[in-house]
Amino acid sequence: MQFTRTVSPCRPRPGWLRRWGAALLLLVMGAHVAAVAQTHLPAAGVQDGPIRFGILPLGGVFESRNDWEPLLADLARVLNRPVSVLSVTSYDALDQAIKRNQVDMAFLSGRMALDAVTLRGMTVVAQVTRHDGLPGYRSLLLLRKGGSVTTLEDVLAQPERWRLARGEAKSVSGFIVPQLQLFMPAGIAMETRFKSEFVGTHQATALAVANGEADVATNNTADFERFRLQFPDESQRLIIVWQSDLIPHAQIVTRREYPPEFQKKVQSFLAAYGRTPGPRGDPERAVLKSLHDLAGFLPADNTSLLPAAKLAHQLARQSAMNAQWVNEEARTARLAKVDAEFAQQTAALRGNSP
Repeated sequence: MQFTRTVSPCRPRPGWLRRWGAALLLLVMGAHVAAVAQTHLPAAGVQDGPIRFGILPLGGVFESRNDWEPLLADLARVLNRPVSVLSVTSYDALDQAIKRNQVDMAFLSGRMALDAVTLRGMTVVAQVTRHDGLPGYRSLLLLRKGGSVTTLEDVLAQPERWRLARGEAKSVSGFIVPQLQLFMPAGIAMETRFKSEFVGTHQATALAVANGEADVATNNTADFERFRLQFPDESQRLIIVWQSDLIPHAQIVTRREYPPEFQKKVQSFLAAYGRTPGPRGDPERAVLKSLHDLAGFLPADNTSLLPAAKLAHQLARQSAMNAQWVNEEARTARLAKVDAEFAQQTAALRGNSP
């Protein structure tokens, strides 16, 4: 399911008006959701037409879109072209939109950005930064205070007793990293070993545990901070029992067909956004804060995805090692293929920098 809105190169509306408008739009569009979900956006040329910006689903569809609209309105003014905002309900929906050439730019995390660059003809222009100064964020495992399961040891000892809420398979912090760093070393496959499984956004997984609809949830430090602000009562019911190693921040990608001068213009806009000192830069910093408390963007290229490629390679190797094979030769062949694909992927990332 996906929703689109075009942001013209004009001043963004006040926050209260945007929120009121989003609520009204939600009511008006309710009867048309099914029709919109089936609509294919017309192909836009790289020289004209709206720039279609895809948003990785982190919270709700309308919430994510409204958070990004002020920044994209500023981008539209700089480029002197309207920006059409594409907000979706799942990683797969965004991946399919990119595959169908319905997205020109996008905000994507590690695995999604990796696939967009290596498989979908896109390229990295920037990487987000946060106020904590860390070069990344961490995956989390959440439990409910006073719930049936109270410790990480309980989760790992008898996973078949517990209901799991996790991110989609392409979610680095919601699936890939906890699978690789926590569950696989304990001999647990997240998709098959738990009593039941709910797959959703980080906000949805946290709410599932807080409301007693799941026993354990994956999440991440950045989204859980935001969750604490938006759902203070529910967050008080949750405890963190595990944290991962640092995961690199998300990227902004554009279609590779855009000329270098266009990509540089976008990159320069993002790198300067929120950097103006004093009151003049306050509105932009307020926009960045609403975007998961970002500090801004740093210029980046495809090599920024090398850590994501390494994580995906480690997960693929571990999956091959843990799988059942007819013989050892079949396992060895699979591992050789995984290693060869990783070598090709890293070579492509190093050779296709914008």
